Amino acid sequence: CKNVSLLFKLYCLTVMTLVAATYTVALRYTRTVETELYFSTTAVCITEVIKLFLSVGILAKETGSLARLITSLKENVFGSPTELLKLSVPSLVYALQNNMAFVALSNLDAAVYQVTYQLKIPCTALCTVLMLNRTLSKLQWFSVFMLCGGVTLVQWKPAQATKVQVEQNPWLGFGAIAVAVLCSGFAGVYFEKVLKSSDTSLWVRNIQMYLSGIAVTLFGVYMSDGAQVLEKGFFYGYTYYVWFVIFLASVGGLYTSVVVKYTDNIMKGFSAAAAIVLSTVASVILFGLQITVTFSLGALLVCISIYLYGLPRQDTTKIQPSETKSSKERLATV
Repeated sequence: CKNVSLLFKLYCLTVMTLVAATYTVALRYTRTVETELYFSTTAVCITEVIKLFLSVGILAKETGSLARLITSLKENVFGSPTELLKLSVPSLVYALQNNMAFVALSNLDAAVYQVTYQLKIPCTALCTVLMLNRTLSKLQWFSVFMLCGGVTLVQWKPAQATKVQVEQNPWLGFGAIAVAVLCSGFAGVYFEKVLKSSDTSLWVRNIQMYLSGIAVTLFGVYMSDGAQVLEKGFFYGYTYYVWFVIFLASVGGLYTSVVVKYTDNIMKGFSAAAAIVLSTVASVILFGLQITVTFSLGALLVCISIYLYGLPRQDTTKIQPSETKSSKERLATV
């Protein structure tokens, strides 16, 4: 059973990595090749809707009949406003994170933003330790910070000189990036804790979260692009490629929840980092992107950190009598 469980976890991590990498490449294509740009806020909203319908479909297959599906939805979704409110927290926190990230990018140099925003990786590890009462070995902490540095180098872009002088407030930028980093770590680990603290179906939890996600993203559409959406239409600029990107984002979102359910948020971070490396390599082949020394070094650090984090570690929470005896013998020999 343990081998099957391990294979399932590896399968989920592999699929999530490949889907995320394909999504990044496809998104880059729609933003560079497509002539008419669509509204990204509406695409995010449609993604939440598709994830909701996919989750309902999977729950229907899980329950086995339409009657059981309706009963499950009545009991766990529409008849449980407390649970709905509980699952609205990640959606609201992620919305705050995205806004704070935008504020930070507007008030910090791009290089400073790239470095500081990757602190969300060790922040996620810290939230995992504090909120889920887990322990990480020194080697695992080292690999987490190595991953942080590797992702920073992979995404590093040299600052370009510009004649346009933009007034920036560094203190506001650093404050916003701190809030964004904390939101990223907290929201992910909070969702993981909710998933693993009860026997409620993963797909019920997804439905609860996606309902609130739709409301949050609709509000984002209204606030960011409301006037233009009313003028040009909700699906302005949508092509087959855009729909493909949305589909990939939806499938990736579902696999992300599966990865969080059966592994943890730290492994999700390692998978996302691997996806960044794969998508960049694919972009070299498809778009002629130039590989730099910083990318090569960063990709190497990402690969080493994944290997180090995955190394088996000894369980030091329990002391076996045989191990105690051997330890005393080793001390005596020393």
